[in-house]
Amino acid sequence: MALKKSHMVLVLLGFFLVGLAQLSAGAESAAEKFQRQHMDTEHLTANNSNYCNLMMKARNMTTDRCKPINTFIHEPKEIVDAVCQEENITCKNGQTNCHQSSSPLILTQCTESGASQFPNCLYDTTYLNNPIIVACEGDVYVPVHFDAYV
Repeated sequence: MALKKSHMVLVLLGFFLVGLAQLSAGAESAAEKFQRQHMDTEHLTANNSNYCNLMMKARNMTTDRCKPINTFIHEPKEIVDAVCQEENITCKNGQTNCHQSSSPLILTQCTESGASQFPNCLYDTTYLNNPIIVACEGDVYVPVHFDAYV
């Protein structure tokens, strides 16, 4: 009987470890989170007053709270990735891994409106053409955080 109980414990432990591995494998990397939260290459110009309401929900930024502010970049990934090779500057939080684009990029700023109340998150949409500042990390040096626009 003791052998069966220990065998059962090993089997349960194995299932637990497999489940844990699947959870960690499914975790979103910082670069993937940046892509989800800030990149929208399909809409090179958003040009829709409802854009932010739709995109903030579609990109899961209103699931547990209304994210107060977010900026979408409407440029090809290669252009945004190349910002990591631009001028190195200090980030707002004091880190030294930020880079500023030398050219303006097409952006949409989403700002939570005064009428917004979770779970009915509402956003004002502002179209911009400004240089950006992003934090970069990784073996392949890519953006992982949108710091600001200039």
